Amino acid sequence: MEIDPFSAWLSQTLLEAALLGVCQATGQRLPRLVTVGDSLAREPDDERFDLVIGNPPYGRVTLSRDLRARYQRGLYGHANLYGVFTDLAIRWTRPGRVIAYVTPTSFLGGEYSKALRRLLAAEAPPVAIDLVAARHGVFADVLQETLLATYRRHGQPGVAPVHLLVADERGATILPAGSFTLPDEAAAPWLLPRNAEQVPLIARLRAMPHRLRDYGYRVSTGPLVWNRHKPQLRGQHEPGAYPLIWAESVTPDGRFVFRYGKRNHQPYFRPAPGDDWLITATPCVLVQRTTAKEQRRRLIAAALPAEFIREHGAVVIENHLNMVRPTVARPALSPAALAALLNSTIVDEAFRCINGSVAVSAFELAALPLPAPAELAPIETLLRDGVPRAAIDRAIGRIYLNEAPA
Repeated sequence: MEIDPFSAWLSQTLLEAALLGVCQATGQRLPRLVTVGDSLAREPDDERFDLVIGNPPYGRVTLSRDLRARYQRGLYGHANLYGVFTDLAIRWTRPGRVIAYVTPTSFLGGEYSKALRRLLAAEAPPVAIDLVAARHGVFADVLQETLLATYRRHGQPGVAPVHLLVADERGATILPAGSFTLPDEAAAPWLLPRNAEQVPLIARLRAMPHRLRDYGYRVSTGPLVWNRHKPQLRGQHEPGAYPLIWAESVTPDGRFVFRYGKRNHQPYFRPAPGDDWLITATPCVLVQRTTAKEQRRRLIAAALPAEFIREHGAVVIENHLNMVRPTVARPALSPAALAALLNSTIVDEAFRCINGSVAVSAFELAALPLPAPAELAPIETLLRDGVPRAAIDRAIGRIYLNEAPA
């Protein structure tokens, strides 16, 4: 099925060239196998297939009202084309038969894909997942991470093997990386090992029922979209203005430094009447919202110091930061201890197992499996005693993996 007539003609011609010897041997010409049309608008009727295979288009799309209604079961918020085409594949596949798709990995974690994950769990559970380990040299000009997955229509959820596909100009190597099972909550992020060494960590994460809400925290995105409020940005302090906190204020080594060095970034913001929702007046933990898998750390967090808020009265936080804010007067962990937890090597590794994009979303942070709050009480003591960060990092790793202290 091809929407572009020239591409359809070219595909048919290449098929005929590839099968020329077969056609000559049988004395038959290849029938027309490539049909022209918008596959999203086609109803399968009684026609179904044993195998639906594809490398669907991807990217945000505005669907017509009719198409939005047709594919609503797999949509939450804006529509991504590859998610819609995944729903299409389910419709065209016979019960018990197979879908094989190449897609971005972004549906593994984010909130916008939770309806798609729920649909796959109910209609076509995965039977195998292969993660493409390299962005470059596999698909031209593709920056997103990709995977190859097979699903079985109306199959029974079970254990699916996970592999890494390492490809270069010399060929491809398939490396085992553990296994995958669907989470109990179908819409939750999928926990996938990214390499064989993460198998013990995955087992621990699956057994962890606690989340940030159990620590007395909730996650939200920084409320200020700065380019919608340009006239309110200020280059220096004035009455009624508050410090404007940008993503660069969270340093790579996990410290808060009030800075604003990038182009168009101003240090202060003056709220207008009715802008109270933009103002933050309580200590919280700030987490950068955009990082890539090639970076040494995906989670980059820092506690917003209480003394900084006392000095300025309040702050305004820009939306390239996540805010982890206390919901109770005495949360189970202080903001400083929570920032140390999120900055630890083991939690960074855990986050990579549920994330499939460059976005560090509030939804994924809220879903991150965590130890019981009481298990992390020693971290507060280590911070008060001024223990080096590397020692705190090792202590958190032992807690996560349930290992005895060294």
